[in-house]
Amino acid sequence: MAKGYWVSVYRTIADPERLAAYNKLAGPAVRAAGGRTLARGGRVVAHDAGIAERTVLVEFDSFEQAVAARASEAYQEALAALADGVERDFRIVEGLD
Repeated sequence: MAKGYWVSVYRTIADPERLAAYNKLAGPAVRAAGGRTLARGGRVVAHDAGIAERTVLVEFDSFEQAVAARASEAYQEALAALADGVERDFRIVEGLD
């Protein structure tokens, strides 16, 4: 079964307090849903049309698990805390077997 990944790139952080509130809720929600954070806010080297922005990568055992985690009540609570505190590009992608 192919793994699932959350890829989140933060274009702007307008409200660091909202981001901190989100992080406090999102971490436990992701772990409860089986997610493992592989990268979060470390160094980024961008090429071509890329921009070096804060990037978060989370791995799940399956694509379906990643989709379900995003829809979970616990993660929705984290998103409510984040509100408009950031502008980000969030994707769920299917890995290779």
